[in-house]
Amino acid sequence: MGRSEGDGLKFLFDILLSAAGLILSSPLGLLIALAIKWEDGGPLFYAQERVGKEGRFFRAYKFRSMVPNAEEGTGPLQAAYEDPRTTRIGRLLRATAMDELPQLWSILKGDMSFVGPRALRPQEIEVNTDGEAIPLESIPGYQERLKVRPGLTGIAQVYAPRNLPRCHKFRYDLLYIKRRSFWLDLKLILASFWITARGRWESEEDKI
Repeated sequence: MGRSEGDGLKFLFDILLSAAGLILSSPLGLLIALAIKWEDGGPLFYAQERVGKEGRFFRAYKFRSMVPNAEEGTGPLQAAYEDPRTTRIGRLLRATAMDELPQLWSILKGDMSFVGPRALRPQEIEVNTDGEAIPLESIPGYQERLKVRPGLTGIAQVYAPRNLPRCHKFRYDLLYIKRRSFWLDLKLILASFWITARGRWESEEDKI
């Protein structure tokens, strides 16, 4: 199968699976919304600008897993393992990736794919071991990631340790871009379901 044919099959698969996912997960989404409101009465969703294919911005939504105004004073910053900003409900949501369910809408719209590099945020930074703030745009491999649609899951999301620096995670992303295929996508989606079932998305050890 050629790359263009594979991309067409991938897009069709994304549309059908995201539509089915939105319908089937709606009862669970309602329970999550009630739990978030019950805990602190704050907003249900957290809206973020994300960088998509070819650098286009799109707005993505997640169930809120952190306290309101969690990034006040810090700006866009990747969540860490056992992040103190995370709520009790949020810890469960992040461990199972259920906070990502609203992003099925981004897949249905074509802004994202089920599999690809993680969608990053504009002006996102990474703090290195010296405490220096590094813009992600300056990390090698950033531009190459923009050649494909970002994904809900991917090689880096499944196999990379939670707190691995972005410069290393980008290497996983570049490996996916080089080797991407419909069958690799299926393998990564099945692995992601297994991690969700085990509640291992926030684990510092191997997730699968």
